[in-house]
Amino acid sequence: MTPGVETTTGPLGQGISTAVGMAIAEAHLGARFNRPGHMVIDHFTYVLASDGDLMEGVCAEACSLAGHLGLGKLIVLFDSNRISLAGSTELCFTEDVEKRFEAYGWHTLRVPDGNDPASVDIALISAEEETERPSLLLIETHIGFGSPGKQGSFKAHGSPLGTEEVTATKKRLGWPETAAFSVPEDVRDHFREALGRGKDLESQWQQSFYRYTRSHPELAEEFRRVMSGNLPQNWDHAFAEFIPEKKPQSTRKTSEIVLQLLAQRVPELMGGSADLNPSTLTWIKEGGDFQNPSSHHKAIQGAVGGPWGYEGRNIHFGVREHAMAAISSGMAHHGGIIPYASTFLMFSDYMRPSIRLACLSGLHVIYVFTHDSIGVGEDGPTHQPIEQVMSLRTIPNLTVIRPCDAAETAQAWNVALTHTRGPTALILTRQDVPPISREPYAPASLLEKGGYILWESSSVVPDAILISTGSEVHAVLEAGRALSKKGHAIRVVSLPSWELFEKQSSEYREQVLPSQVKVRVAVEAGITLGWERYVGLHGAVVGMKGFGSSAPAQLLFEQFGITREHVVSSALALLNKKKST
Repeated sequence: MTPGVETTTGPLGQGISTAVGMAIAEAHLGARFNRPGHMVIDHFTYVLASDGDLMEGVCAEACSLAGHLGLGKLIVLFDSNRISLAGSTELCFTEDVEKRFEAYGWHTLRVPDGNDPASVDIALISAEEETERPSLLLIETHIGFGSPGKQGSFKAHGSPLGTEEVTATKKRLGWPETAAFSVPEDVRDHFREALGRGKDLESQWQQSFYRYTRSHPELAEEFRRVMSGNLPQNWDHAFAEFIPEKKPQSTRKTSEIVLQLLAQRVPELMGGSADLNPSTLTWIKEGGDFQNPSSHHKAIQGAVGGPWGYEGRNIHFGVREHAMAAISSGMAHHGGIIPYASTFLMFSDYMRPSIRLACLSGLHVIYVFTHDSIGVGEDGPTHQPIEQVMSLRTIPNLTVIRPCDAAETAQAWNVALTHTRGPTALILTRQDVPPISREPYAPASLLEKGGYILWESSSVVPDAILISTGSEVHAVLEAGRALSKKGHAIRVVSLPSWELFEKQSSEYREQVLPSQVKVRVAVEAGITLGWERYVGLHGAVVGMKGFGSSAPAQLLFEQFGITREHVVSSALALLNKKKST
């Protein structure tokens, strides 16, 4: 929200990792829009990083990928002051950072005196001339320079100097000792030179863009569109082309089909997975591979076709979930790209710090999480997400959508593309789920409301409401029909997105979940904590109480009681209890 601040960082390692995404965006958009004599995208991405930033694991992930991709316009100024909050970095950080980054494929430069502007400037010029590799400038500085410190100058970190120490520091540096805050006129004039210089540079760019518009009018119009964040005209016609399978199909497979249709119409859609494309099915088949164009080898990508180089739209993040999330945020911050990032739902935990910052910043990022429950089967509890869906729902400004079939999955992508004021997480199955015929049931377009009445046995006030998400909706529909045959008025509610549902009017929410109906059963193959929000104190929740097991999906659902029979018995128990009271 502050002018001039390009990204929210906070947690260490986030700034440098997000910057990799900015550099990727610059490289991709440059390859897409630049033409000989017309460089409309041509800028560096600068980072100020600390010892702590370079210690964080997310930094290692992101910088490793940056080196592989040869992002030559990424320049990191590493403020090497050998101090962290607990004391000297020698207690925890004695590695040779220069050699580490050289191993990543970076260009490295050392500046022994970081307090000498001329030395820093020379290093920056050298870094800007290196176009094949990202650059790390190791700038040695002294924290709290000139201060006597409380127990040595390192105490300037995390422990503010007292009045006497501030006065002593000013005296050492020849600074006015009486003024609480002083900016000398020559310093003020020097900094204000940036205003005129900035206006001149902006004017030069506008003139060059005008010439670009005259030479390449269609490209210029497209550039304006993507940078404004507007979707192309008729982009949503992709959904009219989508024909759901009549046979059971996993929602991850449906997502893949929808993604291909959208990618044809929304060229700014770009992303990848943490080395899981064959499993998450998140590739743009004709999008090409985003790779270092000067690389002498080309990876074998099977079905993926299209351009090779920075123009490619498929990013091979490698097994780097945390960096993938941070890099996606950087791409969204830059603009001109709608990034998506994918992995198994279980591994969203690796991404959570970056997801949280994307929510805090209101970024348009799409997370595609597959293998959404114990339905992953034999991979066992290490890969079976239990608390992850509910955990993601707790993050403010994250829209979580868990569709139940192909039609809802397509609508979920519709929401993800149009919801621009925060990220969206799509939660998808590995196992096949049957399509729901929309003739007797409500249309899937109601997913945009987050929750809706999918089916009810009669028009009277229901005796019981069954609520569910994802693959479990099908068992709940069967349970609803079984209960209706026993003479009960039953309503089945599909609730794929709590966040979208809570944005609806109180009247709509009351219409779907009338407060007078106390008999409610919620069903989800995840932790039960949190469902009290919708079932109340008198309801029941069918879900997971532990971490799962290793067995085929259907056996696991039966073992843990996430079945039609258990839903029926849970509802009957509540109905009988109500009757007896």
